[in-house]
Amino acid sequence: MLSSFKHPTIKKSSIYRDLDGQDFDLTTLDADERALIDDLRRRAAKNPDWFEFDNYWIGVVLALYDARGWSRKKTVVTPLFQIAQDLSSRIAVDQGLARMGDYRDELEILIVTRFKSRRDFCKATGLSEDMLSHVLAGRKDLSIEALTKALGKIGYGLRMVPLPAPPLRRKPVKRKAS
Repeated sequence: MLSSFKHPTIKKSSIYRDLDGQDFDLTTLDADERALIDDLRRRAAKNPDWFEFDNYWIGVVLALYDARGWSRKKTVVTPLFQIAQDLSSRIAVDQGLARMGDYRDELEILIVTRFKSRRDFCKATGLSEDMLSHVLAGRKDLSIEALTKALGKIGYGLRMVPLPAPPLRRKPVKRKAS
């Protein structure tokens, strides 16, 4: 089975595109950061146990930046940290431990961060609370027209971004008993 880590949109060259469509220019990284990304990509391509991969990448990435005296706040916004998180997310999706996000996730974040309640969001957008509940639960979908109109009322809009192919579904890795 082909690995999702070899998809053409995730080039070995100078650009890494994450699952959200954000591009990272690897030429801005120093040699140690690029070497660590290469190591993490090789490990991820072997479909490792997700928990083991997470324990590994967090340790090595933090060790690199700790040695430089960087704070956690500075470390977590680095391209290396974000790429490692993305590789971890791909493994989790591949192994059935997580799902790919969709517009519902972004809608929920918008509601939680910008409105006091779902009711306030519905009043501002003109959507019914019942419909919003069904949409967020995955039981119904909003049409592009309805979503565009509702978001427009609160100063938001839709946009298209390039995404890599979703991770391939592989059989879950059997966990070792602790």
